[in-house]
Amino acid sequence: MNTRPFLEFPLLAAIWGASFIFMKIGGHEFGPVLFMAIRTVIASLFLIPLMRFNNQQAALNGVKFHIFIAGMLNTAIPFVLFGWATLTLSAGSTSVLNATVPMFGAIVAVVWLKDKITISAVVGLITGFIGVYFLMYDKLNMPESDVLLPTLAVMGAALCYAISANYTKKFLSQVKPIALSAGSQVSASLVLVPISLAFIPSQIPSMAAIYSVLFLGVVCTGFAYIILFRLIATLGPTKAISVTYLIPVFGLIWGMLFLNEAITATMLFGCSLILVGVALTTGVINLKRKAIAL
Repeated sequence: MNTRPFLEFPLLAAIWGASFIFMKIGGHEFGPVLFMAIRTVIASLFLIPLMRFNNQQAALNGVKFHIFIAGMLNTAIPFVLFGWATLTLSAGSTSVLNATVPMFGAIVAVVWLKDKITISAVVGLITGFIGVYFLMYDKLNMPESDVLLPTLAVMGAALCYAISANYTKKFLSQVKPIALSAGSQVSASLVLVPISLAFIPSQIPSMAAIYSVLFLGVVCTGFAYIILFRLIATLGPTKAISVTYLIPVFGLIWGMLFLNEAITATMLFGCSLILVGVALTTGVINLKRKAIAL
């Protein structure tokens, strides 16, 4: 029995839960586009030598187009959406919204791969999206806080991750994790860096913001994506992206400990509904096994 995934799951969840903290700290000073461009460049500089050291660069031959598409879906687009959303939303709330990835993964599998959808999955989707409402309820009742678009941005990023996981499994499952991670980050950098030149801040960011993007690039991106692609290759996309079950736990804890973010009863209720919805959608909890043909 391969025990490595059981160790990698909580580690990846803890790392990605922390990433929302660093986005919250550095995003305001750099701006979301430049911040994420620097993140992908740092991750690329970290991963390219690792790829060459492990002689995996040949794995990119013949799949560069698919690597580019994967880089857009799992890095460039969702990174910018998350970066923009954290300008408004708390790190904890953003991490919880990110837990909708498996729900979107189930929808993508039905629409794209023609998988059948169970009654449990339908109930799960409804439950999960109700949970999103309760999670954001406190902020929705604050007239000075416009959270609708940032919330939709995070859910759009979650949809990108769901599509990417299925795309990776379909077209890139034979590519080594380090090569796939490096190719994705380089692809994202080639797109984000030229765009980011239009968003140079007028003031030099603080050291806290600089340290945030450095840690985000090396650990939360370079190292984390190696783990992610290993999990996709070992367990498949549906089980791999279920790592988002654990991310809200770490995201809320890190936000409370390091940013003094409040955790309300309504937030916890919404978080619980989202996690129950994800469990139903992905089959962890089954009400009935009967499938609905679409």
